[in-house]
Amino acid sequence: MLRSLLYFATATCFLVSARAQWQTNQPFQRSHQLSQLSDASQLKVCQMTDIAVIKSILKPLLVERIVDTPGHRKVGEYLKNKADEYGLTTEWDDFKAQTPHGVKQFRNLIATYDALAPRRIVLACHYDSKILRGQVFIAATDSAVPCAIILDIARTLGPIIHQRSNKHISLQLIFLDGEEAFVDWNERDSLYGARHLSDHWAKKWFPSTDGSSFDLNKEIDRIDVFMLLDLIGASNPRFTSTVGHGTTNLFQDLPKIETKLKELGCMKHIPKMFYPGTSWAAVEDDHIPFMRKGVPIMHLISVPFPSVWHTARDNESILDYNTIENVASVVRLFVAKYLGIAP
Repeated sequence: MLRSLLYFATATCFLVSARAQWQTNQPFQRSHQLSQLSDASQLKVCQMTDIAVIKSILKPLLVERIVDTPGHRKVGEYLKNKADEYGLTTEWDDFKAQTPHGVKQFRNLIATYDALAPRRIVLACHYDSKILRGQVFIAATDSAVPCAIILDIARTLGPIIHQRSNKHISLQLIFLDGEEAFVDWNERDSLYGARHLSDHWAKKWFPSTDGSSFDLNKEIDRIDVFMLLDLIGASNPRFTSTVGHGTTNLFQDLPKIETKLKELGCMKHIPKMFYPGTSWAAVEDDHIPFMRKGVPIMHLISVPFPSVWHTARDNESILDYNTIENVASVVRLFVAKYLGIAP
């Protein structure tokens, strides 16, 4: 799935060089403050979280999703159908690539509200699952649950997104393919979908106008922030900002939102999940190709990884639905405040 380097901690996964993560091009940044919503509005957004609905969205994702197999293609179509149902404009980024198992067909799914808006907040996950020889790997946390959370946020905010005060910014969902290595993780055998899409958008021009001026930017520069969700669903996750991602200040709003929602009585009584400050824990994941092109990153991944990482035990039985509900509520309110949605 991914590899990590943990400074000042015990590493339980493969070590990689963090240098590639934080010694990158200066992120493409815009000044943006989250909207100040009333307690009543924040409570309404939090109460949109319905764990029964999230479970129903999640159920069809809890299958093997090995790239370029019938089950994988079926899940891709399911994601597209749900995004269409929720009112997003969908498109496929189809491509073939050489892998250690031969040429494979990959499909990234992009789903966007108000495709003409010049700027986007992106919620991303990967929908493929790793090959575990001789075992059935459902990959519930990796990343069926993140994809279900993202779809549920679209379901709930979609009907009111036209009310947003920040009309120049919209919401985009990206379901990335081919994150997992087929054999051994390296720069060529991993992140197939993220590498292809980021390269494509770095070459594609986007003309925009606000009525008074005309700009010509690359498609990738439309991303205000790329929020990647991964390894979510097990109990007791720990999320922190990472050095070099270009969103240190923005990330601090997540623990503030978690605290606020607890004060409003809208959260399940479980341990804290989001922590202020900055971590030196560097994790290779789908954000890397985008970050290397200057896109600001918010990486919502549990570090240390869940104990079931890359084992057949990563299935529905280990999911903690109180955790899933709280994560969904925090991310939903963050997106609402970013877009200026006040129900």
